[in-house]
Amino acid sequence: MGTTAPEVLVAGDTLVDFMPAGDGEPTTDFAGKFGGSAANVAMALSRIGAPPLFWTRLATDSFGQFLAGVLAESDIPAEYVVRDADAKTTLAFVSHDADGERGFSFYREGTADTRMQPGTVTDETLADVSWVHLTGVTLSVEPSRTATLELAERAHEAGCTVSLDPNARPEMWHSTQEFAAVVRGALDHVDVLKATPEDLAAAGFGASDPAELARSVTARGPATVFLTLGGAGSLVYGAESSPFAGVARHVGYDVDVVDTTGAGDGFLAGAIAAMTNGVTDAERVLSVANAVGAVTTTQPGAVTALTGPDPVAALCGDVPWV
Repeated sequence: MGTTAPEVLVAGDTLVDFMPAGDGEPTTDFAGKFGGSAANVAMALSRIGAPPLFWTRLATDSFGQFLAGVLAESDIPAEYVVRDADAKTTLAFVSHDADGERGFSFYREGTADTRMQPGTVTDETLADVSWVHLTGVTLSVEPSRTATLELAERAHEAGCTVSLDPNARPEMWHSTQEFAAVVRGALDHVDVLKATPEDLAAAGFGASDPAELARSVTARGPATVFLTLGGAGSLVYGAESSPFAGVARHVGYDVDVVDTTGAGDGFLAGAIAAMTNGVTDAERVLSVANAVGAVTTTQPGAVTALTGPDPVAALCGDVPWV
């Protein structure tokens, strides 16, 4: 997309991920990295050459200054990067197991990205973009929950494609029941859902077969459901109203995994970039999305390895937005 106006608005959290600096566990040696489920999607889109608008809320503390600096160095417009002088920055401490899979400990009571306000995104912006992406992280606490749901409803009414990643993080919610109720309620205004089977189990969807699990979600509203399946790749299920009806799969790519933080966010960025740039073949969308996700795992941090479209194209061939 380069110098053209963004077609995508990403909305949600930005935080500092503290990554283990050593190989052993447990550790008290951490290095701070740019992070956040929504921020990772926005930054991944920017890094692969399809920068979006990004609505987030940053503190003015030293961590917030760091995050603002990273965003300022990207191609993401600053229009909806809101500063909050009365809050601190959300911090997430990341741990890894032997396979590179991660766990999180969050420090986010009253932090800036929990204080997003309804009505921030204008009607004019929603008329200009074609896609709005949301995260379950900001659904977990008020007032960001109301702000996220309000944006979902307005974007849906404006004719935007609305996507959601539930991002099941038990530490952020009062209960699994609350998570399931809020996420399932949000699906009325969601067109595209990206999730893991674990996310959907937490949201109360019970099928064990991935294709049947994805199909069951479409009965709640979304026409298109992407499932990321770790080492088994990914699949997408489309209802009749989806751009691609039926089931498609992609086995993924064999890369040397260093850190899986942000892999799902990278996958989603690849899918959004492909779909907003005219790709209508489901397997091709999955191949691009898996490539972006795979590249993110090759270095520590969510977007560190994304240095442009070339590493992605090395896996999946020419990317459609260049």
